[in-house]
Amino acid sequence: MEELRLQDAVVFLAAAALVIPIAKRLEWSPVLGFLLVGLAVGPYGLARLAEQHEWLRYVLVTDVAGVRALAELGVVFLLFMIGLELTLKRLWGMRRLVFGMGSAQILLTGIAIGAIAWSFGNSLEASVILGSCLALSSTAIVMQLLTEQGRFGTAVGRGSFAMLLAQHLAVVPMLFVVGSLGARAGGSLAATFGLAITEALLAMLLILGVGRLIARPMFRYVSSLNSPDLFMAATLLIIIATAAATHAAGLSAALGAFLAGLLFAETEFQHEIAVNIEPFKGLLLGLFFMSIGMIIDPLEILANPMWIGLSIVGLITIKTVLTAGLARLFGFTRGQALEMGLLLGQGGEFAFVVIGYAALFALVPLATAQFMLIVVSATMFLAPLIARVARRLGAAIDAREQSGAEPHIDVAPDLEDHVIIVGYGRTGRLLAELLDRQHVAHVALDMNADHVSGLRAKGAPVYLGDASRTAMLEKVRLRHAAALVVSADDQHATERVLAAARRLSHDLPILVRAHDSTHAARLIAQGATQVVPEVLEAGLQLGQLLLQHIGLPADAAREVVEIERAASLSALAPRSDDKRPG
Repeated sequence: MEELRLQDAVVFLAAAALVIPIAKRLEWSPVLGFLLVGLAVGPYGLARLAEQHEWLRYVLVTDVAGVRALAELGVVFLLFMIGLELTLKRLWGMRRLVFGMGSAQILLTGIAIGAIAWSFGNSLEASVILGSCLALSSTAIVMQLLTEQGRFGTAVGRGSFAMLLAQHLAVVPMLFVVGSLGARAGGSLAATFGLAITEALLAMLLILGVGRLIARPMFRYVSSLNSPDLFMAATLLIIIATAAATHAAGLSAALGAFLAGLLFAETEFQHEIAVNIEPFKGLLLGLFFMSIGMIIDPLEILANPMWIGLSIVGLITIKTVLTAGLARLFGFTRGQALEMGLLLGQGGEFAFVVIGYAALFALVPLATAQFMLIVVSATMFLAPLIARVARRLGAAIDAREQSGAEPHIDVAPDLEDHVIIVGYGRTGRLLAELLDRQHVAHVALDMNADHVSGLRAKGAPVYLGDASRTAMLEKVRLRHAAALVVSADDQHATERVLAAARRLSHDLPILVRAHDSTHAARLIAQGATQVVPEVLEAGLQLGQLLLQHIGLPADAAREVVEIERAASLSALAPRSDDKRPG
């Protein structure tokens, strides 16, 4: 890894302290803030004046190499988290979008861009490589934008995530293709591609197989020692070691981290690992976005503005048109399709890896590689702004087409294992934020039209609808949901929603916010899986604070309250001879 100067780290941490609060205050994406700061403090920004003003070297970044080396760890941790959350059940549930729509997007976009590259005089090998890697989008940017906007529960969020998953799976054979093309002395392109696919699959199976034999037993032993520090160290060891192994084998380090995440998906360690890694991922991703801003040279763009400008517009246009067209074929509305196309229209971080790897083997001319990296960087820089416009355009198009009609519930037709939230007040929004951070799909229903309209304008996956109607619950695919949460203020409305849900599903987990213990007991008798009486919970929390203020240690106060909470909730449970409605 290149040397990282300490002042570069200081510049980054200072930028993070400024960007995040300012972005929240202005309701901008922090991604855009980090990109702008990177452009300003990087070697092609204010650092150009460092020769005339020596003191600027201590407050700006004059060499991006060391920063980029560390910034790539942000993508490594992001891909690890995606692999950690990608259970086989979840992948199978999204198989139509991942292997159907996602694969078609990579193939069609790659062919279109590759044909254009070939028409400009590039070799067949260079055209295939450029078409393939430019078909990919930026996982780091799109995932961050979806999380910030709370969009995972919408059809756009699910469709975009499916395409990104397909692209992750495609990167492995892409890198093998580049390596095989660079090493081959002859033979056909088709044979090289087939060999690369076989090698990629064998490498993935080897890593996953060896990982299961070593990593899981090691974590069971570490967990038995009950040492949080050792558990954290073991987690970082697995991530970095797997990433280093794949990098040494000629693959992307980020892909190694993705495979490491898959090792722990659906294990008892999954959630503990996710909580430990989240702070590293967020901070290092910010550094990654800054590094993208640092490598954009405005003077280079001004020196060749026409071709760079046309290439930027052309790349975004091609990807938007093809992605939106495929989304329409797979059942998305016009507004959703357009938003997905624009959201995924930028180039991705894997383009830096693939193009750099190809340039190393002289498969892509160095001048062409540098030109395309500028184009990719510029499209990534524009992505947050384009995403804001895309969301508004998509909402306007769908609103116009649905004018006067019954409100449309834009959940994906194959949505599964999602959470349905009924009542989108303060409690409902808090639950939605928690689910967004865990990348869990969710949809919400609320009866306040003005409230819903304002939240939908901000991109929230909430819809106007009466959840006490079974037809409305079927629209949000209640039979395929992982859980239903009811957080309505009206006690009678809550009971009607519970009755409607139980008519559709007898075994779905239903969690309900109750007014008091009497209301909670009634809900339990009517079929609620679990209830939280708000009066009881408020009293218990106040009681814990009171005990601490009068001198009881915090742990003791917490234990007393937990005992009381367990006793109170146990009293609400139905007797063994009670019969749940069904």
